[in-house]
Amino acid sequence: MKVESYRDLNVWQRAIQMTLAVYRLTAEFPREEVYGLASQLRRAGVSVASNIAEGYGRTSKSEYRQFLGMARGSNLELQTQLVIARELHPGIAKKIDDAENLSLEVGKMLVVMMRRLT
Repeated sequence: MKVESYRDLNVWQRAIQMTLAVYRLTAEFPREEVYGLASQLRRAGVSVASNIAEGYGRTSKSEYRQFLGMARGSNLELQTQLVIARELHPGIAKKIDDAENLSLEVGKMLVVMMRRLT
């Protein structure tokens, strides 16, 4: 399949699915966490897909790789926050697992893409 847009990238599509899983997860958080961990998780998830898209639109491979690196960093941030969420909210482990599994998949895909751009 020819890639004509960042929307055609499997990694971007999976990052969107991951972000939606994070939103479903954080909807279960107590109201007092709306501006705390829930907000951080959501921002990190959105950042992954956004950096993939922005990097795709750059004019050089090195810039693209840089933005994929930022996406990878945001993804690792998300994984760290999911560890904290698991400790604080053991009752929603399934939703945490869903988001974490997607994050791990996206992380592997990002590494492969970055290696191809070197």
